[in-house]
Amino acid sequence: MTTTSPWQNRQRSDRAPVPLRHGSQVSKREDEAMQRFRRYGLGQFIHFGLYSILGNEYQGVSARDGAPASEWIRAWRGPSAPDGWTAIYDRLNEQFDPTELDARQWARQAKQLGARYVIFTTKHHDGFALWPTAHSDYSIANSPAAGRDLVAEVVDAYTAEGIDVFLYFSVLDWHHPGYSDQVPTDDAGRAAWQEFLSYTRGQLLELLDRYPAARGLWFDGTWGKAWIASHEFTYELERELRERRPGLIIGSRFRNDEHGARHFDSNGALLGDYEQGWERKLPADHAMLAGNDWDCVMTIGPNGWGWTRDTGDDYLKTTDDLIELLMRCRSMDGNLVINFGPDGAGRMTAHEGQIATELGAWVAAHAAAIHDAGHVDLDPTGMGWLTGTDDRIFLTVLNRPVTGIARLRFPGDAERVPTAARILDSGRELELRRTDLGLDLDDASYVDVRIPADLVTERAFVIELELGAPDAPARRREAARM
Repeated sequence: MTTTSPWQNRQRSDRAPVPLRHGSQVSKREDEAMQRFRRYGLGQFIHFGLYSILGNEYQGVSARDGAPASEWIRAWRGPSAPDGWTAIYDRLNEQFDPTELDARQWARQAKQLGARYVIFTTKHHDGFALWPTAHSDYSIANSPAAGRDLVAEVVDAYTAEGIDVFLYFSVLDWHHPGYSDQVPTDDAGRAAWQEFLSYTRGQLLELLDRYPAARGLWFDGTWGKAWIASHEFTYELERELRERRPGLIIGSRFRNDEHGARHFDSNGALLGDYEQGWERKLPADHAMLAGNDWDCVMTIGPNGWGWTRDTGDDYLKTTDDLIELLMRCRSMDGNLVINFGPDGAGRMTAHEGQIATELGAWVAAHAAAIHDAGHVDLDPTGMGWLTGTDDRIFLTVLNRPVTGIARLRFPGDAERVPTAARILDSGRELELRRTDLGLDLDDASYVDVRIPADLVTERAFVIELELGAPDAPARRREAARM
């Protein structure tokens, strides 16, 4: 049987396995690093680089009609693009000087947000490195910010706040002369591509050696045909990275097998430690994940990841939107990673600051339902999302029932059912009762929680249900005679 997700064919087949030399290298991990990953709950993504100087426009002209997104502005094409645009962009390193970037302040804000990990762009598609790499002149070392190492600043500041750091790295590199999207067809092209692969390997090993506190690598730009054809190289490079840093976490976006299968190899095995394909999208349900770890990276705006000077009439996700997304992810054992895009000076936006304050307050008050709580195997409620631990169930109520009753359905033979209920943040006790709806052919046990009419909340609230043995067995009923 084959299940299809919105972004990738996920093969779960009973047919004979395909012989693979470059398939998955890992099975599901249960080590401390991955146990920690599963408890993150909430993360922060930071997109920062040369594109942050521009904010998706140049000299007052918007790139909206010619570039896919603000961080892709170097790819600006069409009638609105300035003459000689690529050369103009490639000289932005001469202006790069984020004088107001204080990584300690960023980390304090992330702590306020409730983030347990951060993903930071060390090098995006333009090839500009935010650390003084020894493998390229196109780095912060050749800018007005020379002498700084932004990767080190972020790693040190976030680690000091107890927030784990993952390093984003784009394989796609518009600046390196050897990079190619297409498979080279002549000797010169093949030699240039080999130089690029050596450069990429060198930078990745350099990142691991320079920043030992970083816990994982988050890859982007791995869809090019030349990279896909380099499956032997990428297989060996993954092995080398893991040997270099035991416990390193690598997502499924890094490489493919020899048949070009990405994220999952041709036998359906995950090509990494967790599913990295949930970019601005979510699984339909928990079952389709087949037990894999995963996270969802999400923009606050509708599209771009880098700073945008003029958001126009773009809808910016609210705190309430992000609470819903967070709890939906947690209900399927996933993490939500919210993107922040500072401007060229290194300042987060006012809206991002508002999100950090408001969402952070909600997360702090409801942490028990987030970090150590995961999927609950109960029917969806329509009221919100369920998370739980061995002895607790948490119902995040986003759609408050007009009846004033929160009803949950448990199997009739459940060994543990709710025995007490309360509002999580205040501890207010709630009336709880077991309800027999008298539905024929339904052996379920229903539990009703009465929501007080005088309970007033500005945002979603969480009902905590304590589990214990049922006080009496479910009543047997005579089946209706037809």
